[in-house]
Amino acid sequence: MSSSQIPNLLSSRGGPRSRGRGRGRGGSTQLSAASRRDLSIQATDTDAAVSRLSAVSMGYLDDPFAPFFVNGQGTRRLPIINRGTYARTNALDILIDAFLSPSSQEPELKQIVSLGAGTDTRYFRLRAQNRHHNVIYHEFDFPAVCAAKCHIVESNKSLSRDETIARAETVAPINTGSPGIAEAEWQLLRSVKDRSGGMEAGYICHPLDLRELPSIPGLSSFRGLKADLPTLIISECCLCYLEVDVAKDVLKWFTDRIPSIGVILYEPIGVDDAFGQMMVENLATRGIVMPTVQRYKALEDQLGRLKELGFGGDGGSTNAITIENIWEEWITTEERERVDGLEGLDEVEEWQMLARHYAVVWGERGSYGWETWRNLQQQTNPR
Repeated sequence: MSSSQIPNLLSSRGGPRSRGRGRGRGGSTQLSAASRRDLSIQATDTDAAVSRLSAVSMGYLDDPFAPFFVNGQGTRRLPIINRGTYARTNALDILIDAFLSPSSQEPELKQIVSLGAGTDTRYFRLRAQNRHHNVIYHEFDFPAVCAAKCHIVESNKSLSRDETIARAETVAPINTGSPGIAEAEWQLLRSVKDRSGGMEAGYICHPLDLRELPSIPGLSSFRGLKADLPTLIISECCLCYLEVDVAKDVLKWFTDRIPSIGVILYEPIGVDDAFGQMMVENLATRGIVMPTVQRYKALEDQLGRLKELGFGGDGGSTNAITIENIWEEWITTEERERVDGLEGLDEVEEWQMLARHYAVVWGERGSYGWETWRNLQQQTNPR
């Protein structure tokens, strides 16, 4: 396959279309080289939203909210892209479900922090499953993305549903160089159970270029972000676009402040072989560079990355698996047969090559909130 023909599993992730994903900055009409690179990265969200809708439309996934974030009918993707979207989504669903599973040793509330979330629909899917009551869901992204997502949610009753949208200035104003930051932060408020008339935030969208996070003083700079809750950080092809040291500092910002914390990373790996090099070249033609993939080239490198940040400590653990092995080991035989029957897969070799070049990596530490994760990691087939 030529580099231009290699499908890109980066596009399997939901996100905004050409509105940014928290790595870019506002700019003038004369863009710098750095701004152009940011815009190229932001444009991958166009592919992401369309790919997710393609997988939903073909019956791979159940996500009634995906159409709200794609203009028009969308485009049918290649079967290997649909399968990649399905496998990655299922892997994260399994890990997040395990994190949210109740335990007698855990507090009632937990929090999820999604980095560079764009217009990801996970909170709305959790809410549709009635599994959102005991979680505070935070998203960090570029101010323009936060504002655009707010507009989409306001415009569609299926998204706003029975919750109330509330806008507020950031707790500590952040100098991003972008206008309208005060209007960009917004929340979805829900009724407090067993307390009439009370309201609490279940979902909070924080406007921020993630490269600025390491300079922010503390958790109190962000509304509703708490140190005393079990916390799960999610990065789906977000930190891979940052410089290695900056990506590390972003994660360290959270690990330095939250004692019981877990992380899930979805990133490319294996760029040293011929297929991996073609992947890099394919992205380079679009002006996209991923610094972390040159440092964390294998599963072992990704595991070492988490261990350097303290994950796996305090009786915790770290783990990593390729998308190829997720398909083979995490998806039941019956479910694989169902997916195979949706449209067939002629490019088996291409699928295997592509899927072994993307990985889900996760780790945790802390005294509570992770028992189900540890049990999950001891199983060959989580389902």
